[in-house]
Amino acid sequence: MAQRTGREERTDRTERADRTGRTERADALRNREAVLAAADALFAASSSPHSVSMDDIAAAAGVGKGTLFRRFGDRAGLIGAVIASRLEPLREAQDAAASSPRQRVLDLLDAALRFKVENRNLMAAAEGAGLGSPYQAAHYAWWHETLRAALDQVPGVRAADFTAHALLAAIRADLVAHLIDDRKMTPEALRSALAAHLDTVLGSGSGS
Repeated sequence: MAQRTGREERTDRTERADRTGRTERADALRNREAVLAAADALFAASSSPHSVSMDDIAAAAGVGKGTLFRRFGDRAGLIGAVIASRLEPLREAQDAAASSPRQRVLDLLDAALRFKVENRNLMAAAEGAGLGSPYQAAHYAWWHETLRAALDQVPGVRAADFTAHALLAAIRADLVAHLIDDRKMTPEALRSALAAHLDTVLGSGSGS
């Protein structure tokens, strides 16, 4: 049997290390997706989202609690990652949307409202997880900037930056949860009220 050269042995070790690295990265990605899916499901199903713990999420995902802290830092970081993963398809759809500036403003607000209605337990958990002011959240920055840019193009709108903040304040997650869960307002009625509010803010005859 021919003796292997040092170069061949180094090449073999490198290839084995590459395969191991790819396997570990694939495992880490699967674990991340399992954790995000488990957390999303637990928050959606819980009548008290503040009570969903890291232990609960780790058990549901089939991973060790240490994996959660290494990957996400803390509960707030995990909740932020779940929100980001839920928002990504919506952000892609909104970025690709083509409509008049006024319609884009309505579409953006309606999409944000529907997201908060459908994920109000998750958003409530975010507010109670030490994430701080919602205005510091990355997803809020995207909503605000996208809405501000659309408002800038609507004739007659002044102070688009402030108007974007004010319109987003009308659909804060805690307000949405209060209106739907406590006041028993239907999502359809809430969407209609938001559209009427936007007409009041922009003026029913504001440009296309």
